[in-house]
Amino acid sequence: MRELNFSAADEYFRKYLLGTAGLKSRDQKRREAKQKRGSQPFEAGRDLVTAAASMDALVGQFNWDARLSEADLFANWEKVVGEDSANASFPEEIKNRVLSVRCRSTAWATQLRLLQNAILNKIQELYPQLSIEEIKFVGPSAPSWKKGPRSVPGRGPRDTYG
Repeated sequence: MRELNFSAADEYFRKYLLGTAGLKSRDQKRREAKQKRGSQPFEAGRDLVTAAASMDALVGQFNWDARLSEADLFANWEKVVGEDSANASFPEEIKNRVLSVRCRSTAWATQLRLLQNAILNKIQELYPQLSIEEIKFVGPSAPSWKKGPRSVPGRGPRDTYG
């Protein structure tokens, strides 16, 4: 007969179910942080850190990876679609894994819709962390007279320019 090993369950019980479950007061956290800081010149944590390593830690700490990837895609749109297409279009936003691209004319929107699969594959290859599933190409929009989230049906503005 085999013996059962309950060490993992015992460790979980001691760590999470006994006491305060890892909750610490602000004063206790401050004291522990002060103890961890070294005052000797060659102690751990006193080494020089490169700017790149520091920025990587900052980006990871605040979960900025997706936002930086989105900004990189927007900044390098020309590399994704080519110079001519980039001059006629620009990405507006990424919402619910759908990239919205505003085009200079409806003709350009139609042309880019024909290339949608190729553009989507290139984006997924270059920026897999964005996980874009669809691209929506829209042409230029007419100016809207609606201001704010609410509107009522009606004839619209009259005698505006005269």
